[in-house]
Amino acid sequence: MAKLGAILDQIDAGTMLLPEFQRGYVWNRDQVRGLMRSLYRGYPVGALLVWETDAAGQAVRGGPAGITGTRSLLLDGQQRVTTLYGVIRGRPPAFFEGDPEAFRGLRFNVETEAFEFYGPVKMKEDPRWIDVTGLFVEGPAPVYARLSNHPETAERFPEYVDRIQRLRNILERDFHIETISGPDKTVDVVVDIFNRVNSGGTKLSKGDLALARICAEWADARPTMRRNLDRWAARGLRFTPDWLLRNVNAVATGKAPFAALEHVSAVEFQDALYKALHNIDHLLDLIAGRLGLDHDRVLMGRAAFPVLGRLLHARGGRFADLHEADRALCWYVHAAVRGRFATSADTMLGRDLETIDREGIDGVITSLRRTRKGSLTIDAQDFEGAGRGSRSYPLLYMVTRTRGALDLVTGRPAGLDTGAVEVHEIFPKSLLVGHGYTRNEVNAVANFAFVAPSSAMALTNRAPAEYLPTIDPAIRASQWIPDDPRLWRPENYRKFLAARRKLLAAAANDFLADLMAGSVPATWRVPPLVVTDETAETDARAAQIAALVEELTGLGFARPELGQEILDPASGRVLAVAEAYWPDGLQAGQGKPVVLELDPDEADIPRLTELGVEVFTSVDALRGYVHRLREVVSGDRPDTSPGIAEPEEPVEIPVPAGALDAALFTLIERCRTEVDYNPIQLTEMAHQHGALGAIRRLVMAPTPSDGFVRLWSVDRLDLTVEALVLDERFSSFFTEAEIAAARRRLEQARPVVAR
Repeated sequence: MAKLGAILDQIDAGTMLLPEFQRGYVWNRDQVRGLMRSLYRGYPVGALLVWETDAAGQAVRGGPAGITGTRSLLLDGQQRVTTLYGVIRGRPPAFFEGDPEAFRGLRFNVETEAFEFYGPVKMKEDPRWIDVTGLFVEGPAPVYARLSNHPETAERFPEYVDRIQRLRNILERDFHIETISGPDKTVDVVVDIFNRVNSGGTKLSKGDLALARICAEWADARPTMRRNLDRWAARGLRFTPDWLLRNVNAVATGKAPFAALEHVSAVEFQDALYKALHNIDHLLDLIAGRLGLDHDRVLMGRAAFPVLGRLLHARGGRFADLHEADRALCWYVHAAVRGRFATSADTMLGRDLETIDREGIDGVITSLRRTRKGSLTIDAQDFEGAGRGSRSYPLLYMVTRTRGALDLVTGRPAGLDTGAVEVHEIFPKSLLVGHGYTRNEVNAVANFAFVAPSSAMALTNRAPAEYLPTIDPAIRASQWIPDDPRLWRPENYRKFLAARRKLLAAAANDFLADLMAGSVPATWRVPPLVVTDETAETDARAAQIAALVEELTGLGFARPELGQEILDPASGRVLAVAEAYWPDGLQAGQGKPVVLELDPDEADIPRLTELGVEVFTSVDALRGYVHRLREVVSGDRPDTSPGIAEPEEPVEIPVPAGALDAALFTLIERCRTEVDYNPIQLTEMAHQHGALGAIRRLVMAPTPSDGFVRLWSVDRLDLTVEALVLDERFSSFFTEAEIAAARRRLEQARPVVAR
């Protein structure tokens, strides 16, 4: 056991640190309030786990250079300890990485005993709101003086003093500390322990594990990587640590799995990292200058960088000549469009790394062509994507930037005069929605053109049949707009898309053929542009989503990817084009991936749920879920932990869309593992009709399914879809007739099951 005050003193003294493999601080203000409330009320807040080891032999954060001797490295409890240090000391600890605003400005109300963050309108003139950090840093005297002398608080001053003292007494709170130590506790063992105990937080990836060993020998490994990730982020290019590590691994070992780094020394890793950084910068420059893919949204095919980086490594950091560089860029585009590394990423990447070593760029081109039955071309269907998150969007942008597209209003090269372009929808959304087209059709990439911002404004909400006849045919052709006026009418929109996709595919193939042949001039460089409306939308739905995103990010949740195409990791099939997607959870690294999908009929929700994705089908449902989640973690809703008094009314976390799907697929998995029964037909029905549709069909069928009889015979009616219908969590999903049918079938099968 150790008192909180002693733990904070250890951090000040540099005897409690973080191992370098730990990731940064991710808590938000609601979690900070919840922790302080629990400590104030004497609720349990969990034990700490530390690793006692020789700091000289490990990579650590939070201590001075050359630190030696036994130190306590915090494995589990970083978020709690960091929060308490920040609130009580008024500054982040030395090992801090994150946003310190999460714990700044906390106030305590001496009358209501509530914790909230500072709001000037509510708190500025109210003496009952005291600065928690000020109380610990400056002591209680200024607070006592203010309360005792104010007419609103003087009468209850003795009562307030007791509460203030109880708050200060959290420094005396005992924390149970579990310690692991001993020569057998290697980094690998400790990381495994970390992942096992950290079930509710950010687990370490295989890349983190590989890097942990390197950091033990070269403490600046992760900081160097972070500095360069930040450098690219300052340019608007967002890459993950694992992505950078894959590029380093390719240089150091020529392998895909991170396990290959096991035998790489720190010196070799450092050399490979610097070379990988050079390779990435060189590729980014080439891709922007030769292909026009110059910003984050259009930088497709990132998984292909390690392959090209491996080739650059073999060439000493530069391609053999411009012809080889252009052929490499051609392969890069085709690999991105084909989703080369979308499935079995390690396997495919490993093969291409071996091929690039043996046969150079010609080898990977041949390999990719072989998967396309000898044809390496862009097809019209490659432009069938919807939204800015699809693979079609960067392809359209590349064609626009490299094939001389002209502004539809000025007739000048797109972006030349202003240095900026906007997405213009040839058929405006309002027109398409009014004619009953689906969301994916409304957001079809083949309906996009790039024009100057002023031109986009001039053409906003104008029907193509109205404005296209006024535009010079050569200008229309430069933007690959079909020249048949019949296709400009909304009733022929689908035919317009089909025709334009063919024109775009032909233009893309012309450019890529020139790259492959080496006929693009050596002086060819596409000037950089700014795309000014990457997030700007005018329709009500987009405004609603934008408001939600700003609300959630303002509360400390992660910023999602918008309009993102979500692929099946097994097949590469598009499962959804999500309005908003949090791939690492609403808080980075905490919880399941979250999808906001406002058109569930156009998405494979059962498969998303099977993959562990939380799916919400309305903005209000997601906002309500987050609101209640915040209330629970902050303590504004009563705590139902063991030993704590029951709340006056139950905590109601709404069932998210997709929860029924999750329950059905859990039931299917339980059938396999618990009674050795694989309900294949039920799985197929769930994929085809969704969980709700599949269950309804089975429950209302005139005769029980074979699967029902099978489960009846082994006395496992709890594994039937009828049991799901009668589960009170899902009662609102079904009609009275369906509930009655489920109850009747269970009662007939097993009379003792009376519900």
